Amino acid sequence: MKITRCAWVNEDPLYIAYHDEEWGKPLYDDRKLFELLMLEGMQAGLSWYTVLKKREHFRKVFDGFDPQKIVQYDEAKIESLMQDTDIIRNRLKINAILRNAEVYLQICRDEGSFAGYLWSFIGGKPLINGWKTRSEVPATTAQSDEMSKALKKKGMKFVGSTICYAFMQASGMVNDHTADCFCRR
Repeated sequence: MKITRCAWVNEDPLYIAYHDEEWGKPLYDDRKLFELLMLEGMQAGLSWYTVLKKREHFRKVFDGFDPQKIVQYDEAKIESLMQDTDIIRNRLKINAILRNAEVYLQICRDEGSFAGYLWSFIGGKPLINGWKTRSEVPATTAQSDEMSKALKKKGMKFVGSTICYAFMQASGMVNDHTADCFCRR
């Protein structure tokens, strides 16, 4: 029996596993949410598939996306990242991760948790959408606009509304599995 998945999934087992086991599953872990938001920022102008294939190496070179370690990076570390062909070598995006780590730590101090802060934009529980087809799924929503504006005000970079909505989908803040997808149930 053929399993029906969301139309954006290709045939790569890595992508299938990502869709089936991660995408759209509610995520409440501060560090994992930070990692996901940083990787969504790395995706800007590219496909998620490109980032997904590089994710394990990103985790290695960014110290497991540990903000405490990232805020300590110096120019030599940035230059080594810029020479690493196994990541997306965009200086603005790399510098954004460094800046965003600082903001993450401040949010954790001010709000108690990064997860609690982010989930507050949708009322603390997943929004369940009822899209029938991929073409119905929006690129942004009022909630992603609000999240983006708030994160930018705090100083984060590469957190536009489209990136925030993709992040909300991936982290399970919204359930955008289409009606025909087996994960919808």
